[in-house]
Amino acid sequence: METTNDNDTYLLTVNAGSSSIKLAAFSLGNPTKKLFEAAVDNIGHPSVSLVANGQTKPVAAKDHADAAYVLVQWLTAQASTSHIVSIGHRIVHGGPGHYKTQVVTSELLTDLQKFTAFDPVHLPAQLQLIVTFQKLLPDARQIVCFDTAFHHDLPTRARLLPIPRHFAADGIRRYGFHGLSYAFILEELRRVEGEMAVNGKVIIAHLGSGASLAAIRNGKSIDTTMSMTPASGLPMSTRSGDLDPGLALYLARTQGYDADQFNRMTNFESGLLGISETTADMKKLLEIETDDNRAKDAVDIFCYQVKKSIGSLAAAIGGLDTLVFTGGMGENAPKIRMRVCEGLEFLGVTLNTARNEEGTRLISADGSRVGVHVIHTDEAVTIAREAAKLIKTTNDEDKHESNV
Repeated sequence: METTNDNDTYLLTVNAGSSSIKLAAFSLGNPTKKLFEAAVDNIGHPSVSLVANGQTKPVAAKDHADAAYVLVQWLTAQASTSHIVSIGHRIVHGGPGHYKTQVVTSELLTDLQKFTAFDPVHLPAQLQLIVTFQKLLPDARQIVCFDTAFHHDLPTRARLLPIPRHFAADGIRRYGFHGLSYAFILEELRRVEGEMAVNGKVIIAHLGSGASLAAIRNGKSIDTTMSMTPASGLPMSTRSGDLDPGLALYLARTQGYDADQFNRMTNFESGLLGISETTADMKKLLEIETDDNRAKDAVDIFCYQVKKSIGSLAAAIGGLDTLVFTGGMGENAPKIRMRVCEGLEFLGVTLNTARNEEGTRLISADGSRVGVHVIHTDEAVTIAREAAKLIKTTNDEDKHESNV
């Protein structure tokens, strides 16, 4: 990463997962110019580590607040924190009322606290982080960017859930997630392939520890696999994805499960981990699947569900012009990409085996009707762009008011 100096002004991005925080610094004048980045992984576990400058070292952090202190200490060794003008936070869920990028106020934080039931896994820690960074860097403007914004205007047929309609008034709807990633991928697709590609029929497969797909037409989200919470849709590393709702009642009656136990099972004990009974790591599952049928089942079920979702989303947008793989698995697992695409020839998907193995940007075969791409995602860039845009708008409005 490039270094900075005391004359620079820059903004930070904070991307908190359930057990990690990623921090990046950008030039305020060029919010795509990443100056440096670091992460704290395995928060709350014995093996917490700081990853920065290509090195990994153990640190102590029992929660996200502790991890924030570690990152700010690291940050002060890189450059003066007095030149940080803003901190952009990724917020997974804003409930029914919040989706636009906005400056943090005490009223906003109070309101967001009401919606932690929508996402008890991510939202409490992310709100805690905002308060922590307010204390650590009090002169920096805090800004929130919502992962649900990309899907906010889903068509009614995709947005409305098939339950009694009055629940919609309480904000119960399909929200969709990974929106910051999808926004970044669309911008990259526009940069490399042009406006025509973005305005075509596009499916993006964000396949990481959390996994979802989005169907996009004319640059707008038409449907997506995740629904009201990030636990829905595809099976993931430890999340179940979609389940028969009758399972909750069955487990309550036969095994005494309460709501918290069911939530823990579906978010932390299911998916690849639950099926394999071994690991949630796809790389390890691929290494052992020839000798372990449970691992093979986990890989097969994951690929099958992704393939099936591509088919249904293609139906939703009336065909397919472009398929993009992104996320940890999407970018780094050629076996997964190949197994997902096998059988999709009827949609016009044909891979070039050599390109797929190399992980080049375009992995579809010459003559394939559908362009299949591998694009590295960077949610931090989207957060930086959104924060810089809001800062500029706010500053312009302030100048206008001072001139009136």
